[in-house]
Amino acid sequence: MIHFYKYQGAGNDFILVDNREGIVNHHNPQLIARLCDRRFGIGGDGMMFLQAVEGYDFEMVYYNSDGQPSSMCGNGGRCIVAFAKHIGVIDTETNFLAVDGPHYAKISESGDWVSLQMTDVETVNRDAEAYVLNTGSPHYVTLAADLKDKDVYAEGSAIRNNDTYRKEGININFVEPAGDGYFVRTFERGVEDETYACGTGVTAVALAMAKHNHQTGHLNTPIKVLGGNLNIRFDYNGQKFSSIFLEGPAVKVFEGDMEIW
Repeated sequence: MIHFYKYQGAGNDFILVDNREGIVNHHNPQLIARLCDRRFGIGGDGMMFLQAVEGYDFEMVYYNSDGQPSSMCGNGGRCIVAFAKHIGVIDTETNFLAVDGPHYAKISESGDWVSLQMTDVETVNRDAEAYVLNTGSPHYVTLAADLKDKDVYAEGSAIRNNDTYRKEGININFVEPAGDGYFVRTFERGVEDETYACGTGVTAVALAMAKHNHQTGHLNTPIKVLGGNLNIRFDYNGQKFSSIFLEGPAVKVFEGDMEIW
């Protein structure tokens, strides 16, 4: 039996397990894929294990819903911070270790709003009209019209599986200006479908759009996704993006016990 928690950040949902005692051997893709299955398991876009690690409050170990280890997940990072507060590992600030290195985060007293610092970004490439950059995970950012009606699964899958990106995979973000920010829909590798939100994806969008619009200085970019609203704030000097924070809700949905078979 394992005790698990289910969290969601703007509709991006995750299974979380407190594995500080190292009881769960999570190097088991079939098991994780089964637990993430929405019909035969708990259901989730991914699964995370909170583990003890020297020099940090905790380590975040993340797997995509296909059971494979993943690059950084921004909304997952925010959810595990809320989880760490819930189980008493942290109070309102933390320094934790993820697959792409150390992260600092701050959480509200109520425990449902998390500001997560992301890694600095210096390189933004182009693929025709699209922007390609890594914000802890690789992202393809392209402007789109009539985004609410776009077939994100078909178009996203086609780009993710083309000759350029098939081997390593990439996340595909479609972007449309909306008010003082943007509306974003994302096809995620590993999930291999559209998700309700992607934290590293909206971060990539905010940075790419700042470059696209020749904006510099301290910038604040609100972004609407299918699962709600997120905010990205950062500094850009024309060469490097720094002090990047992904901000948004992180909410416990339920917890329970499940037999591992």
